[in-house]
Amino acid sequence: MSALRAELGTSFEPEELTHFHKLERWGRACTLLGYATAWLVPNPLSALLIAQGSTTRWTMVAHHVTHRGYDRVSGVPARYTGRGFAVGWRRFVDWLDWIAPDAWRHEHNVLHHGRTGERVADPDLVEDTTGWLRDSRMPRWAKYLLVGIIACTWKLTYYAPNTFQEWRRSERRRAGGQKEADSRLIEAFNPLTVEGRAFWWTCVLPYAAVRFALLPLLFLPLGTWAALSVLINSVLAEVITNLQTFVLIAPNHAGDDLYRFDDRGTGRAEYYVRQVVGAANYRTGGDVVDFLHGGLNYQIEHHLWPDLTLRQYQWLQPRVKALCEKHGVPYVQEGVFRRVGKLLHIMVGKTSMRRMSSRQLSAG
Repeated sequence: MSALRAELGTSFEPEELTHFHKLERWGRACTLLGYATAWLVPNPLSALLIAQGSTTRWTMVAHHVTHRGYDRVSGVPARYTGRGFAVGWRRFVDWLDWIAPDAWRHEHNVLHHGRTGERVADPDLVEDTTGWLRDSRMPRWAKYLLVGIIACTWKLTYYAPNTFQEWRRSERRRAGGQKEADSRLIEAFNPLTVEGRAFWWTCVLPYAAVRFALLPLLFLPLGTWAALSVLINSVLAEVITNLQTFVLIAPNHAGDDLYRFDDRGTGRAEYYVRQVVGAANYRTGGDVVDFLHGGLNYQIEHHLWPDLTLRQYQWLQPRVKALCEKHGVPYVQEGVFRRVGKLLHIMVGKTSMRRMSSRQLSAG
C-alpha cells in the first residue's frame, strides 16, 4: 500500500484541479438550472436539481477540499485549500449548509477518520449512534419508518448538532477545560442555553435565512406565486438532498460484512487493513458515475489516503482492489442500494457488524 501511494508523489499536476473544476461546474449548473425553473411552479425536477447541487457541494467539493486533497496541486488558489475553504464570509460562497465548516473539519476529518469504526471513539459509527433504536422494543416496521423520517432530516437533526457539539467540546478542552460527558443532540436546539444559542447562530440561522428566506424573496419581483414556488421547491430540495446524502454517506461503514473495532489499532500495516475491512465501495468508473455517487464510491481508497484528489481515487481503486485480492484481505464493493439495505438492517437491530481487535488481527 505504501509503495502504491508513493507512485503518486508529493506534488500533483494541475490536471487534478481541472478535473475537480469540471465536477464542481456540474454541481453549480444543477443549482442554477434548478433555481432558473423553480419560480414557475412547485415541481420535483427543479427540486431535484437544487438538491443535486447541494449534495455535490458537500460530498465532492467540501469533503475533499477540507481534507486538503488539493493543497499539493501546483498553483491551487487559496480558496481550494483546506485552510482557506469556507473560512469567514467565504462560507456563504464555498459551502453554505447546516453544518459549520470548522465543526465538520474536527468531527469528520479528525475524529471519524482518525478513529474509524472504533467503539465510542468514532462519532459516526452507525451501530453505536443508533443503539437506542436497535435496543428499542418498538415493532421492526416502526423502526424502519422512523429511519425513513430521520433520513429526510438528518443533515439538520444529526450531522449539524453532532459536529457542532464535538467541535465545541474540543475547543473547550484546548482552552484548558475538563473532559466532559457527551451531551444529547437535542440539547443543541435549546435556545435557552449558551450552547443552544451558539448552535442556532452558527449552524441553523445562516443556512435557513439564505435558503428559505433570502432566495425566495429574490424572486418576489416576478410575483408572489414565483416566490412561493421557489420556497416550496427549496423545502422539497432539502428533503431530497437529505435522502441523497443519507443513501450515499450512511452505508459507507455499516453492514454485517464490515468490521468495527474494540480497541485502537497499532502500526501502519494494521491501519491499512482496518480501513479496507471497515469500509465499502459502490460502483466505480467514470466521471458521471462518480458525480451521481458524490465521489463517495471510493470510500476504501479515501480512508486509506484521505488527502488525495478525486481523480487519483479513480486511478487507485482497481490497484487497491487487486492488491487486497492478492493478499486475501476482504474488499467489499456493491451497488449503493444493496448497501442501503444492509445499513437499515444494522440500524434496526436485525443484523450486527463483525468485531475485531488488534490481538485478533495480529493472530491472523
